[in-house]
Parts: sequence; C-alpha cells; structure tokens
Amino acid sequence: MEVAEIVAQLERLKENFEREAVEAAIARREEVTPELLRILEEIADPEGASRRVAEGDYMGHLYALYLLAQFRETRAHPLILKIGQLPSDLLDGLLGDFVTEGFGNALASTCGGDISGIQSLIENPAADQWARGAALGSLATLVAAGIKSREEIAGYLGELFRGKLTDTNDIAWSDLVVYATDLCATELLGDIEQAYAKGLVDPGIIELSEVNQDLAKGTAWALKRLADNPHRKLINDTIEEFGRWACFHRDEEHRARRMDELSKPYDPEWDGNSVPYKRDTPKIGRNEPCPCGSGKKYKKCCGR
Repeated sequence: MEVAEIVAQLERLKENFEREAVEAAIARREEVTPELLRILEEIADPEGASRRVAEGDYMGHLYALYLLAQFRETRAHPLILKIGQLPSDLLDGLLGDFVTEGFGNALASTCGGDISGIQSLIENPAADQWARGAALGSLATLVAAGIKSREEIAGYLGELFRGKLTDTNDIAWSDLVVYATDLCATELLGDIEQAYAKGLVDPGIIELSEVNQDLAKGTAWALKRLADNPHRKLINDTIEEFGRWACFHRDEEHRARRMDELSKPYDPEWDGNSVPYKRDTPKIGRNEPCPCGSGKKYKKCCGR
C-alpha cells in the first residue's frame, strides 16, 4: 500500500477500524511520518481545525495522534501542545473524549523526556481545563513509565502549589491535588491543606480525607497503583488501543442491545429495531459516578 493510499484510508470514519492501513503505516513508518505530522499541523491551526470539525467524519488526526505517539515521534510533541491550546469548542469537536482519555498519554509518549512544553500547557490559564488536566496526568504517566522520578515530578507539583499555578480554576487545582496524591507526595501535604483552606479545590472531585487516606498507604503502594493503572500508560499499540473504540463496533453493540431487548418481556410498543443511539464515549462529569461501576467519582477512577 502506497503512502498516499494509507493516508486516504485513514481520513474518514468508517464502519470498521482501518487495521490494514494502520499496519501498512507502521511498516512504512519513515515514509508515512511526514504525512502524519502534516495532518497534525493542519488541525493545530484554528482554521484547519474548524474546517475538519465541520466535516463531521474526519478521523485522520486521531489515527495520526495514535501512530505518532506509538512511534515516540518528538516532532509531533509541539503540535500536540498547540492542539491542546485550541479553543475549548474546537478541541472538543476534534478530540471529544480523547482529551481526557488519551491526550495526556500522547503528550507523554512524544515528549522525549522534556516536560517544559507540558508545563507551559499546565500553567496556561487560558487553555482548556480538560487539556490542562490531561497535561498534569501526562506527568504521572511519565513516572509510571519510569521516564521521570516521583521526586522530580512531586517537586514540580510543589512549584505549582507555591505560585506557578496562578489562576483559581478549581478543576486545575483539584487535578493538582489528585496527581500529588497519586504520587504519594507527603512532602506537599501542607500545600494541599492550604489549597483546601483557600477554597481552591473542589471536594466533589477529591476530599481531603481521601488525600490523607491515600498518603497514609505509603509511596510503594502509590507507585504500584500508578504502574497498574491502565489509564496511565504510554501509547504502544494503535491497533489495540484505538481499534477498540466503540465507534468501530457499532454493529456489535447494536446486536448486543437487540439481544438484550429480545430477552425482555414482550412490549407491543417496541418495533424490534429502534434501539436508542448512544454517544460512543460520553463526556462524563468529573463529579459523576464512574461508569465502570467502581462506586468512585469519575475523576478518581477512569477519568484520571
């Protein structure tokens, strides 16, 4: 498969995941990388982003994000950072739930160990709050992957507490507390308590009692939990990680829902076909219960 054909295959949302084209892209990594970077360059510009959002079915940028992250392509990193600073409506239109579910791991996978750009995004009060949270999460991913030490990242979080986080956005401050807790940053407990005392943290996302409970479990426990967290992993396998998205399995979900309906008592009002459409990966409020059934709030569970 030629490079132009690979890119064309990846451009649009189709019924099935473009596995053959992705395999070809991986096999021809050096040749396809410039084209994938070009895709990100286009959507990093607000005009290009608006144009692609308006098309409704454009998918090239998501394939590019996954593949370039898998390739550990550092040239993609500044482009991903620019995308993270797009206006919130454009960012949501382009990436949807990928902002909270994969964007941070894409940042971690392409930074090459340099976190200066990630820090700039975190500290930018004008940037989308979900993107800033994902950037904070990328630092935890780097610790989980052994690329950065707990001490280095905890030290930077301390700088955020003590002046580098200049705005009062409660999501940004709550995320800061969440990731300080994930790293068992007991050295920051005084800063955390001050943030609660100033009303900067949303206790609906994480309560101070939860912070104390987790910190009491120790660093070894915290780092093991972080390493085991499937949401704090570098992107390694586009086929496995992107290919399982629900948008590529609508027929399977439709059949499953129909079988579920058929197993219920007869309803004369049901026509046997009109199964309500659901958004593939709903945007879940951070204070809402996690859909995985853990009983925790989304931000403390799968939304990390």
